[in-house]
This record gives sequence, C-alpha cells and structure tokens, in this order.
Amino acid sequence: MASPTETLEFQAETRQLLQLVIHSIYSNKDIFLRELISNASDALDKLRLESLTDTDLAADTSDLHITLEVDRQARTLTVRDNGIGMTREDVVDLIGTIAKSGTAGLLARIKEAKDAEAAQNLIGQFGVGFYSAFMVADKVTLHTRRAGTEQGTAWESDGEGTYTIAPVDGLPVGTSVTLHLKPADGEDGLGDYLAAWKIRQIVKQYSDFIRWPIRMAAEPAAGPAAGSAASDGAETVDGAADEAVDGAEPAGALETLNSMKALWARPRSEVTEAEYHEFYQQISHDWQPPAETVHMRAEGTFEYEALLFIPAHAPFDLFSRDTKRGVQLYVKRVFIMDDCDALMPNYLRFVKGVVDAHDLSLNVSREILQHDRQITAVRRRLVKKVLGALKDMQATNPEAYATMWEQFGRVIKEGLIEDRDNTDALLPLVSAASTADPEKATTLREYVERMRDGQDTIYYLTGENRQMVENSPHMEAFTAKGYEVLILTDPVDEVWTDQVPAFEGHRFQSIAKGQVDLGDDADSDGDEEAKAQKARREEDFADLLTWLQGTLAEHVKQVRLSTRLTTSAACLVGDAHDLTPTLEKMYRAMGQELPPVKRILELNPTHPLVTALHRAHRAKSDDPALADIAELVHGSALLAEGGDLPDPARFTRLLTDHLTHSL
Repeated sequence: MASPTETLEFQAETRQLLQLVIHSIYSNKDIFLRELISNASDALDKLRLESLTDTDLAADTSDLHITLEVDRQARTLTVRDNGIGMTREDVVDLIGTIAKSGTAGLLARIKEAKDAEAAQNLIGQFGVGFYSAFMVADKVTLHTRRAGTEQGTAWESDGEGTYTIAPVDGLPVGTSVTLHLKPADGEDGLGDYLAAWKIRQIVKQYSDFIRWPIRMAAEPAAGPAAGSAASDGAETVDGAADEAVDGAEPAGALETLNSMKALWARPRSEVTEAEYHEFYQQISHDWQPPAETVHMRAEGTFEYEALLFIPAHAPFDLFSRDTKRGVQLYVKRVFIMDDCDALMPNYLRFVKGVVDAHDLSLNVSREILQHDRQITAVRRRLVKKVLGALKDMQATNPEAYATMWEQFGRVIKEGLIEDRDNTDALLPLVSAASTADPEKATTLREYVERMRDGQDTIYYLTGENRQMVENSPHMEAFTAKGYEVLILTDPVDEVWTDQVPAFEGHRFQSIAKGQVDLGDDADSDGDEEAKAQKARREEDFADLLTWLQGTLAEHVKQVRLSTRLTTSAACLVGDAHDLTPTLEKMYRAMGQELPPVKRILELNPTHPLVTALHRAHRAKSDDPALADIAELVHGSALLAEGGDLPDPARFTRLLTDHLTHSL
C-alpha cells in the first residue's frame, strides 16, 4: 500500500543555509539550468551503465535524451530526462541533502570556511545543484520513477519552511523538475527563462558538449523581437535554422540545442584535422589553423581529458596586463569556466583548449582550484605535454618551430624565470640570433656543438636590436678571434640570463661583464715575454688610470686596460653580478628606486686616442683640458653601448669646443 503524502519541515537553520550556499557559490543565476541539465545527464549515464550490467532491468535506452519544456501561461520551465530515476528513498537522501544537513554545526563550518574547505564538501552534491533552482523559482516540483520499479514519487517545495513528498502512479521512468519561475528582474540578475533564445544561450554556453541530446519544442514566429532573439539559437533536429524567424518549424517540433561534439572525449585516431581546426576556431575565434594540437587522456585516481592548441600567430593582447589566459575547464562535458589560469602557467598563456575533469565539483571556485593538489598535478602534466609538443615540433618541423618561436619565444622565455622545475625542459627550446649566421637563429645545443676547443662558456650580449649588439665595442675581440656570441634582444633576456646559471654544464657569460679571457698571447702560460710586456704596460699606464678614476669618480668605479677592445678607444663593462643598464631602467620604470650602478671604464692601450691622452697626461697632468677629454671618452663609451648621457648638452658643448679647437 502506497505511503500517504507527507509534509515535512526543514530544520530551523535550513533557510539560512540555503541563502548562504546560493549566494556564496553561485555568482550567476543562469547556472541553475547547467546544474539541472548536469543532473539529468548523470541520470542518463547511470541508466545506460546499469542496463549493461543488469540484464533483468527493463529499460528503454534506444533514445536517451533531455527535454526542456516551457509553459508561458503557467510560467514554468521543466527539465525532463528518461534516465535512471529515483525511488522515494533516493529523493529523501539526494534531494534532501540540505534539509538533512541543515544543522547549526554545519552552518557554522560553512560560515567559517566561506568558499573553501567546508563549502567544497557540499558543492557538487546533487542536493546543492538541485536547490540552485530556488534562485529563479518560487516553487519547484519534482516527479520521478526509478527504472525497474512501479511506484513513482512527487516532491515539492517553495524552499522556505516545508516540503512535501508523496507516491504517484503512472509516471514514466526518469525524472522531471518543474520550476515555477520568478518574474524576470535585470537588477537582480534574473533573466527571462521562458524565452527560447535565453534557454538556447545558456545551453550553448554551459552544456553544448553534453553527450546526450538536449531538446526543446520549437516556437512559432512571434514578431520581430522574438525573431531577433531566436537568431542566436541552435538548429532544429532536421537541420532547419531559426524557426522563430522563418516559421519553417511548426509549434511543438523538437530541436536539439547542443552539438554533443566533445572532440576531446574521442580517440585521436577518430578525429580529422578538419574537425580539430573547426573546434579550434570555435574556442579561439582565430581564422588560421593552429600550429600544433595536443590531445591527451589521463586515467587513474584523477581522470581527465585535454585538447590543447598552440596558435600559429600571437594575439594582439599577448603582452597586455588585462589579457585573459588559461584554458576552458569542463567537468563531465559541463562548462565551468572560460579562462582557468590554474591549469596553465602565465608563460604558456597563448595556449588555447579544453580540459575536462571527471572528478571535480561543478561549482568549484577559482580559489579552490589554486590550492587543489589534483589540479596542481594536472597542470604539471599539461605543461610537460605542451613543452614536449614544442620539442617534437623543433625536431621534426624546424621551419614551423622557427615561426612559432618568432611569435611566442619572448613569452616562453618567461618560464625560465617563473618555472624553475621546468628549466631543463625550457632551455633546449630557446632559439636566439647569433654571430654565426646573419639570418638563421640557433639553439643552445647547436651553439654548444660549435664551441671552440677549450671553450666552456656560452657567450652572449644583450641589446635593443641586432645592429646595436653587433656594432658594440664589447664584440671586437670576440669577432677578431672567431668566438660565437648569442645576440639577445628581448627585454626578458636581461632577467633570465642572470637567473639561469648554465646549460648542460656550460655557464652563461655576458661579454659586457667581468674580465674577458680569450686565451690571447698576453695571457698564455707559455709566453713569459708577453706576460712581462703586459705587466710593463699596466705599470706604464698606472698614473693615467689612477687620474682618470679620480676624475670620473662620479660616473665609474674603476678604470682599467682592456683585453676585449681591438678598434674602439674605450668601453663600459660591469662586474659579474652588476645589474645591466637596461635592467636598471626596467626596474626604475616599474617604480623601484635603485642606487646608481657605477660601471668600469676599460681603455684600449693601442688606440691612438688613448696613447695620445697618455702622452699628454705624462707631459702636463694638471692641464684642465685633459678632464674634458676624459669626460668625452666616457661619454663616447656610453653612447657606443646605447646608453643615456647624464648631461647631453654639456657633452655636445665639450665635443663642439674640441672639434673647433682641432680645426
């Protein structure tokens, strides 16, 4: 004999608990339809699985689907599925989650945890998703019958003080949830959920890739406004588009709202390149095909699928502070968020794609994702997959890789600063201009293969452009002796070269820093005469160097003879751990005040200007004109490396006066 209708009271805290859950978890009221469709999809999955494992279950699985029904007069929206259904006990256990859990202790824990641990234990349960309907409805009615049973159940509540539950005969297998909708209210974020265009929009955004068809009855033409609204809709079942505008579909004809084309859930062997390109264009709004596709599936304790794309060209806002980054996150084909930055590091912000996690809650927040260990593990694996794909492209398609690096190299090199765990994977990807070839870039491994016998250092020089670097005085000895130098012209190069010590045991060395030892004759262990000659030269120039250091004390910390100059009179260098002038400018541009960094002035003892200055100082060390010459030598060295003069007007005046005097 069937149980009679029961009217039960929620516990005292439940109303407050409902309000807290709804307002802390759901920031967008449209989410309610995503939740109900997801519940329906789960019910269809369960029926299909149970029908395979239970041969005695009498269930029709030939046309599993979800139906959305609108009744404008009654102001109701019904979400119906022909899935597994529920018994009375299931309804109490699942939909009664909040009613059962509405204790003062639970409420206190959620208040303390806000959107973190305690709330995470709630979100994702059927009850919470179901109760999101009360954001948009004054009353919710549920009818359900479980497959394999004869008795159905009706449940109804206004979300306030009571709910009713009663047996019902004659129900089909499955579940229907009917929402008695509140009036649309734009200020409160309540949309017109009776409008076909609004329903299509929500389904397209959140549930487009659900594996089961989501159907809705087509509406007859309803004037220009309805036609305009319906223009954003999906195609009808037989392929006719926009029935509200054309009137091609009679009222009551069913249309399928979702595409169900979740490419990431299919084996790669079953997906064509054309399908990949179409999907990439859909999620990226990029008309060009991607440069590389990464399709992967992970099974085990945390299952997920990923379909990632490396674009062929950089977006215009790649370096904008406000640019959105991250891939789309789905849970069991249900859309969760558009730019999930927890799954992709900043230096791979150009990667587009989808990650579909099987074991996350539908209502997981960005804050929870940032601290979730499983998400961290997924991120690590995604990064390794992307870097592995770039490595394969570098090996198998160098031309495509060169194009990719031209577009995204500056961004990828940020990873050498941000991601120390992947330094060894990132360094082989680095491609840079080099003095070895005026056109073709080189990798670090190729540089190492060309290193001279006895060379254990990777030499580089940073600058604004290739021409400025190649014409730098610092290059002279390296060019003369045939040493290859990497030409690094991206701002990020100033930072990562200081933070990454070496590549495959070969340390990085800026040729504008420290002492240079290229094994010249003066430094040869076997040439004692050359050593003696160098010592005599340093002793001969000692007075001049001391005087110059005192005269230019405001600008330099040391003056010494150079082993790196062959044709220029002078150059400025830094100590091994000094900030470069460019890096110093970058820090100041970011508002960081730094003490002025004094450089080292190196003189070429064989240059005519230096030898003439040496003679003049020896002849008349107190000549005031010599101080002007010293200032001009320093200013010329500063200009040669692309630096800024401290007083351009004074430098110009001194130069003009001395040119006039010489003429």
